[in-house]
Formats: sequence, structure tokens, C-alpha cells
Amino acid sequence: MKEYKEEDFLQLAGLQHFTFCRRQWALIHIEQQWNENYRTMEGQIIHENVHDGTFNEKRKNVLITRAMPIVSRELGCSGECDVVEFHLNKDGINLFQHEGRFIPIPIEYKRGKPKENDSDILQLCAQAMCLEEMLVCEVTYGYLYYDEIRHRMKVEFTQEYRDKVRESFIQMHQLFERGHTPKVKRTKSCNACSLKDICLPRLNKESNVMQYFENVLRGENV
Repeated sequence: MKEYKEEDFLQLAGLQHFTFCRRQWALIHIEQQWNENYRTMEGQIIHENVHDGTFNEKRKNVLITRAMPIVSRELGCSGECDVVEFHLNKDGINLFQHEGRFIPIPIEYKRGKPKENDSDILQLCAQAMCLEEMLVCEVTYGYLYYDEIRHRMKVEFTQEYRDKVRESFIQMHQLFERGHTPKVKRTKSCNACSLKDICLPRLNKESNVMQYFENVLRGENV
């Protein structure tokens, strides 16, 4: 099994970008380009409210940790869990300075509602795989919380999801090592992307570049 060195780690959160659009991921994580829109700003506000690393609590048989740093040498990534709940369970693991055994359950907070693609699920699954590697335990499920529907959605970490996570990180590392930004694959999601004006999806697909700029100068919708 290959293990990545710390200097080669990628951002775990980038998996969501990669699943949504490989070009978007490359623009952000290889070319270091970023642009805000109201969706990204709203998402940041939600995470700022959750990511108070100084705030840990205990509720009956549950320990709650926020902004927990996580890594995986197998996947070659690092990041943070929004929230990890440690539930008292005889089949769990020992935690320093706490009596009993606990099982970890990752919880990720998202804006909006559940997506049509697997991007959020794969990000949460990757967090679980990091926790398994770090704590030497099994994490079978976690939760996604969406602010629009205001309740948790349980996610079972199936072998299919785990395989997708591993394959995605392999491809991400290959692209990163090559410094390669994939060509655009225009979809209906492009209009909502915060990098639309940087990516220029229409320009990348335009066979006649001069005609594209002539349309811009005439004020036509491109």
C-alpha cells in the first residue's frame, strides 16, 4: 500500500470540488485561483459557526469535538471534520482522559439541500477513512446536515463510496503532480459556479475565438 509524505498531502475538502468538476478543482488547487459568490460566502458563514475548535462538550454519553484535524497517509490528504461525535459504545475505542469506549461519527455541515451528485457524501466518507486510519477503528456511518432542510441525513460508508474516494485521490494526485488543468466540460451547473468568469466555459468550447469576442463587444449573451 502506497503512503504519501506529508509534503504531498492534498486538501481533503478538494474532493468535493473534484467530484463536482475536475476543472474547478484544478483551477483552485493547482492554479490557486478563487472567486466568491453568494453561495460560497453563505457556506463559509455556516462553517465559521461550526468550526469553533475551542468548544468541546459532553452530552450524556456523547462527546462532541469541533474542527478536528484529520490526515490520511494512504489517501494523501489532510483537513478538518466540522464535528465528530464520540458515542459511548462497548465495541468502540479508548479515548485519553475519558472512561469507557467510544465510536466516532463524523458530521459535515452544508448550505442548501442534498445534491444530485455524490460530492458531499464522498467528502464525508473520506473524513471517515481518515478517522479510521488515525484512531485504528471502523467508522460505518456519518451524517450530513443541510441548513435548508435543517435535519441530518445519515450516510452509510459502503465499499462503493470508499472505492470512489480512493480512486478520486489517486487521480487528483496524478493531476497535481503533472500540474494539469483538465479542459472544460460544460454543464448546467457552470452558471452557478463561483469560477465561471475565470474558467470561461463558453470560451473554452468556442471553436471561433474571434467570433466569441465579437459577440461580447456587441453585448450579446455568451
